[in-house]
Amino acid sequence: MLGLKYMSGFGNEHVSEDPRCPGALPEGQNNPQVCPYGLYAEQLSGSAFTCPRPTNRRSWLYRILPSVCHKPFQPLQEGHLTHSWDEVEPDPNQLRWKPFEIPKAPQNKLDFVSGLHTLCGAGEPRGRHGIAVHIFVCNTSMLDRCLYNSDGDFLIVPQQGKLLITTEFGKMLVEPNEICVIQQGMRFTVEVFGETRGYILEVYGAHFELPDLGPIGANGLANPRDFLVPVAWYEDRRVPGGYTVISKYQGKLFAAQQDFSPFNVVAWHGNYTPYKYNLENFMVINSVAFDHADPSIFTVLTAKSTRPGVAIADFVIFPPRWGVANNTFRPPYYHRNCMSEFMGLIKGHYEAKEEGFQPGGASLHSMMTPHGPDADCFEKASKAKLEPERVAEGTMAFMFESSLSMAVTKWGLKTSNRLDKNYYKCWEPLKSHFNPNCK
Repeated sequence: MLGLKYMSGFGNEHVSEDPRCPGALPEGQNNPQVCPYGLYAEQLSGSAFTCPRPTNRRSWLYRILPSVCHKPFQPLQEGHLTHSWDEVEPDPNQLRWKPFEIPKAPQNKLDFVSGLHTLCGAGEPRGRHGIAVHIFVCNTSMLDRCLYNSDGDFLIVPQQGKLLITTEFGKMLVEPNEICVIQQGMRFTVEVFGETRGYILEVYGAHFELPDLGPIGANGLANPRDFLVPVAWYEDRRVPGGYTVISKYQGKLFAAQQDFSPFNVVAWHGNYTPYKYNLENFMVINSVAFDHADPSIFTVLTAKSTRPGVAIADFVIFPPRWGVANNTFRPPYYHRNCMSEFMGLIKGHYEAKEEGFQPGGASLHSMMTPHGPDADCFEKASKAKLEPERVAEGTMAFMFESSLSMAVTKWGLKTSNRLDKNYYKCWEPLKSHFNPNCK
């Protein structure tokens, strides 16, 4: 793992070939009559052929056998994935979950696929518009099986335990405080090294982009050079006992068998790839005079809708930074929002709620549901001496924000048994300070 190499750049045209087979990439064309080393040429399209060049995504893969060589898919009853948003009645309350439990391996072995649980979401994959938020808990590696998502892109946020992800494009090691994106159709398998937990934002019908910077200028937030793409790596491995290829298709899982490893891509080129990003590289923008800038200044990636300035989903972080605003209530303000806000905590203590919101847990503040600092945070911040201070030191909270009104699954509200039914009580001690005779 220490020897893993990457190429840098977001959305770049990359070329890569396994050094064991120099010259594996065809010269001057994509699909020669005979490929070098007797390989098969296969294109993976992530956009319509006729999309404008800035949004056109595709890669060419040169592989030992094409991905079409498999037995028919059969339904797979595994995991707890769903896009049935009417399982339970809507719940507009502020919701918070305690850390999701990771089963112990001897009693209940779970790999990445069998440990997937859908928590909330909106829309549906057949119409190619919507999102889903999943929790993954696992304690064992995927063995001779891989997953690909026909419905959309996975943005994976590990919270506990590192992930060694093998893809058709190469290998990535993704640790807590890093994220990775596995785009639609890309086959991958996940190796873990103990009890592992994290969050997934799935987006149907759009790909993640870097947010526009506007008056910020040419530099800032997540810089393109800090996104890392794996280099080509292949294995020419037969699996007589059967290799299982799992497809997430229209919200369901299906499995097909083949007798070889799908990670047989010797070389590839293109701009449609998996990638990872270290959240410590985020260049923070913040207020240096008074008041708050809106949390959109902390956007790492966005999946745009067809409405200008409105996202299907944004991935936002709340990283360590300096707080220097004068005459300002510095924690997040009280808020009602036309967006849905799902929050998770990778490590540390979130500044607006230092108790109750724990690493590995989550919260959901639905559309127009009020939220904000708890009573203890309000009292402390209202009386604090305003000096330059480090905010969120040793902490990384994040938000999946969406313009869609998300429903919570039965697993999220009931089966998981992790819903904190006392969450509302953190605001009960808030008291009136109003005095009409004292400005």
